[in-house]
Formats: sequence, structure tokens, C-alpha cells
Amino acid sequence: MASHGLDVYMPIIILMAFAVIMIVGALLVGRILRPHNPNALKESAYECGEEPIGIAWSNFNVRFYVVSLIFIIFDVEGALMFPVAAVFKKFASIGLGAPVFASFVLFILILFSGVIYCWKKGDFDWVKSYRIPSSK
Repeated sequence: MASHGLDVYMPIIILMAFAVIMIVGALLVGRILRPHNPNALKESAYECGEEPIGIAWSNFNVRFYVVSLIFIIFDVEGALMFPVAAVFKKFASIGLGAPVFASFVLFILILFSGVIYCWKKGDFDWVKSYRIPSSK
């Protein structure tokens, strides 16, 4: 029996309404229960117990972000190799060792090509040297 109308979407609408009610309810309960007594000390910038010096806005070396992103990418890719290594013996026992090994080697080659790309680009160097192309 085909149903036409909103009754097929009713579970989704109910769950979305429930999620909105839960979020708004949690925020309202927090607003009602938390104490509100601001003072100058509480509203000042906190820097690990030290008195703030200068302004909060400062230039930050983008190399910190680049190095951390590279680390996260290769760390996650490295962590994804452990489950494959853990079940490889089971796949090899049922005769699927070669395709799993081939996909594993392909994954490592892609990972290694990413390392080579970052190395050639100079992202592993903390102090990046800029070369001016010579016009010959």
C-alpha cells in the first residue's frame, strides 16, 4: 500500500524536533542553574595564571598548522594500517591474501607518494627556503 503525504517523513520530523527540544532544553537548564556574578577579574584574559601582556591578537607562524596537519594526516593513515594487518592472516587463510596485500601495498605507495610530495614541496623544513627562479 503506497502512502502519500507526510506520514513517511513523520519519524524523521519527530527525531529532529526531539533533537531541537533537547538542545534548547539543555541550554535553558544551564542558563537557569549557573551562577551569574561577573567581575573585572573573571572577564579578563586568562593566560595560564600570568598577567596578560600586550594584545591578544598576534601573528602566528603558519608552519605550526602545516606541520600539525601533515602529522594528523599521516598519523591517521598509519593508524588505518593496523586493522588490515590484524586481519590479514584470516584473509590469507581463505585465499584472499593477494588482493588484500595488493591493496595494502597500494595504500602504502599512496602514503609514500604523499611523503615525497610534502618533502619536495618543502613542508618538512621548519625554515622554508625560497628560491628566486633564475631567468636564463
